[in-house]
Parts: sequence; structure tokens; C-alpha cells
Amino acid sequence: MAAKGPVEGSSIGFDFSNYARNEFLGQRLNGLPKATSTGTTIVGLKFGGGDSGEEEGICLGADTRATGGPIVADKNCEKIHYLAPHMRCCGAGTAADTEFVTNLISSNLELHALSQGRPARVVTAMTMLKQYLFRYQGHVGAYLVLGGVDSTGAHLFTVHAHGSTDKLPYVTMGSGSLAAMAVFESAFKQNMKRQEAIDLVARAIRSGVFNDLGSGSNVDVAVITKAGTEMLRNYEMPNERGVKSRNYKFRRGTTAWTKESIRSLVVSEDVRITSGAGKEQPGVEVRPVAIGAGPGGEEGMEVDS
Repeated sequence: MAAKGPVEGSSIGFDFSNYARNEFLGQRLNGLPKATSTGTTIVGLKFGGGDSGEEEGICLGADTRATGGPIVADKNCEKIHYLAPHMRCCGAGTAADTEFVTNLISSNLELHALSQGRPARVVTAMTMLKQYLFRYQGHVGAYLVLGGVDSTGAHLFTVHAHGSTDKLPYVTMGSGSLAAMAVFESAFKQNMKRQEAIDLVARAIRSGVFNDLGSGSNVDVAVITKAGTEMLRNYEMPNERGVKSRNYKFRRGTTAWTKESIRSLVVSEDVRITSGAGKEQPGVEVRPVAIGAGPGGEEGMEVDS
């Protein structure tokens, strides 16, 4: 007999039998586990081809903020990772996981290219990434935007931490992805010019930077074509630190005082050394002089036996 679903098997409506269990687990664990934000805004789009008069290519973008909870750990980290000369991968999620996964796949792609005697294809990198991440069922927190150009054209993929993938003309990922996607959906068009693509990617990243607390600092852009890859590090810096309008260092003597007092701080300790036979040795008094000079005129400590 086939198992009945929560609605089909109940004559009174939805089955809430797990409610009591969830309440018990929540009390036992002092609260249910909280979801971890991926942080970051990473985007990518295809440009060129068709009637644009430019060769087909991929434009990737990322912000540069790395966070640890509410703390900004790094204001200018690099989230566009190298995979191959004609491939780059943007990473969101756990910084260590994205760094390790991209380094691992980059090494495997190089070995694959040496074995086959030709550059690896973008779909090969995508397959390696999804197979590796699916094995860990989402516990490796790497959310990736993969872009590159090979002998079959320009390709753009998203790879989720659970191993699912998408192939689209424009993509966004990370906690700022909704703000970036709003920009893409309003302004993206097929067969864009190279500079138009760069400007749109930068605008999408800025939207994530200013609308998401997990994204911030600068805008990095990578442009990939058959001719090569151009990395535009800190292409825009919309959050530069302002320069103080005046000098706030005051000269010595600016603030007046009524009196001055300097005192020596002396700490006295009694140390008794007990031998192994249980007999006490003569007491030793140690008087370290923390501030000022000792009675003998020299700084340091006196030992009296």
C-alpha cells in the first residue's frame, strides 16, 4: 500500500504531527539553528555576438567585502577566482570553501588540459564543480558564478552549494542578488557592447553594495573573450574613506592643568620555598619596583633573604 501524503491521508486537513517534535527539539537545543547568510553580491552576463559587431564574451563582477557575522573582516578581498586562462569563477558563501574549491578545480582543469592536449571547456569545469559539491550535500558553502569562453563559444553558469546548476544569459548570486537582479532585469539586452556590459555589471554590483549589509566596499570586474581575460581590480570604489577637513592633533601644552603629582608604585610579596622533605626554607621577599627607581637608585627589583 502506498504511503499517504500529509493532506491525502488526513480527513481533517493538514497533518501537524511534527509540530510537537519540533517544539521539543527547539527547547532541547536552546533554539533551532539559524540560517547563515552567504553575504556577497556576484553577477555575470553574456555580451557581444549577433549584430553588435563585437566578439562574444563574458563579463563577471563582484564586491570586495568579507564578513564574519556583524564584523567586516576584509574590505578589499578578491572574489573573482582563477580557474583557467579563459575561465573565471566568482564565489559567495564561506570564504575558505570558495577559495579551496576553486583552487582544487583549477588544478584538475590544468591536469585535464595536459592529458587531452587542448584547453578544457567551460562545461567541463561546471561538471567538476557540481559533482564535487553534490557529494557534500550543501555542507561545503560555495555558491559560484562560472564564466568563460572556449571553442564552442561563451558560457555562463551558476553552481549552487547542493550541486544544482543553471545556464542563463545573465545571473546573480549571494545575499545581494535580488538588488542586482532588479538592475539586470530592467536594463539587460541581447548582444550588448563590451563597455555597456561592463557598466551594467558595475551598476548591478553597486546596487548590491548599497542595499545589502553583507556586500560592500569596491567593485571588481573581469572581462573574458577569446583574446584573453582582462581583470579590472577595484574598477569602482564607491565607498572611499573621506579625508578629514582639519588636523585634530593638538600641540603639547594646549590643555592647562592645575597641579602635577608623580608617585612610585611599589609592590611587596613574600615568597616561601618548601623543599621536598616538607621543610620550609628561609623566606624571600621580592619587591619589584613598577614605577620609579628602587631605594638603591637603580630601576628594577630588590631581593632580601
